[in-house]
Amino acid sequence: MFLTTGAAAEPATLVALGDSLTQGYGLSVDEGFVPQLQAWLDGQGVEVAVINAGVSGDTTAGGLARVGWTLGAGDVDAMIVALGGNDFLRGLDPAASRENLSGILAAATEADVRVLLVGITVADNYGPDYRAAFEAMYAELASQYGVALFPDFFEGLTATSRISEARTAYMQPDGLHPNGEGVKLIVEAIGPAVLELLREE
Repeated sequence: MFLTTGAAAEPATLVALGDSLTQGYGLSVDEGFVPQLQAWLDGQGVEVAVINAGVSGDTTAGGLARVGWTLGAGDVDAMIVALGGNDFLRGLDPAASRENLSGILAAATEADVRVLLVGITVADNYGPDYRAAFEAMYAELASQYGVALFPDFFEGLTATSRISEARTAYMQPDGLHPNGEGVKLIVEAIGPAVLELLREE
């Protein structure tokens, strides 16, 4: 267990590898996913530094290209992997997205870094077969690599209201990115899974 409390131990390092949802697109500095997650974990008394490795517009291929540098940038204890939204928006082959995510998880395994893989639910823009293949890859990869899974990045929004209501109340005008209140709900939903990741033996 590398979760620490109090001032005696060295804080753990948690990296959030992702795209604009992780980076905090369209939000003030303190409203983004990483700062709000950091504040939530601070409130739990956890000694952890959350590092923002989100790049707006990034695909799973971009994440794979960056993962070696990200893991080598310091003593990383755990990593959140939240990628795939831009793959879907571009209609990329789910098989290619899966291969990229597999490469990221393999790199984390080799580096002995614990992972929380965060999935995303998508629409039927490219048909039901595409959607099924896309959404299934997260659970299948989590099982393959033995990593923790949080099925849907937006779970905190859809759990509180219908999708149409959530989009109006908690999304920015582009309909793709959460506003500050939306991020708060997302963090409250995913926070316990992050806490469990940090507590793993």
